[in-house]
Amino acid sequence: MSQSTATPRRSGWIPWIFVGGMLVVVVVNGVMIWAALSTFPGLTTGQSYDRGRAYNRVLEEAARQDALGWTPRVALRDGRIAVAVTDREGRPVEGVIEAHLVRPLEGTRVELGAATPRQGFDLPELRPGQWEFRGTLTDGQGRHLDIRQRLLLP
Repeated sequence: MSQSTATPRRSGWIPWIFVGGMLVVVVVNGVMIWAALSTFPGLTTGQSYDRGRAYNRVLEEAARQDALGWTPRVALRDGRIAVAVTDREGRPVEGVIEAHLVRPLEGTRVELGAATPRQGFDLPELRPGQWEFRGTLTDGQGRHLDIRQRLLLP
């Protein structure tokens, strides 16, 4: 009888590399799916098809506002929201601003009311973080400017 000396295979660990690699892919995909679903704020655009078809009107409105040459600036100062709008020559534009704040992540909306740019708005008690100021300035001649600016509340 011949005696065979079988040496153990040294390549037995190679299939486990493939199994481990696939497990890493599955775990990473699971984490990404969980992150996507748990952070989705649920905000969507209503009637998105109709809004998309009317996009040329959006572009026309943007061109009309650009032609005004008005430059808005929104800032937080001493517990107030200060708004300044100037024309091409740097002169202040007078009018009335109707505004509200929106928290982009949640869609929470806080009405600020109406005020002139000189008055500004009282800053209500809000959670810290990012908010978006949205307002419409209308001057005495009926021309208007949409103002949107992100604010970071401490």
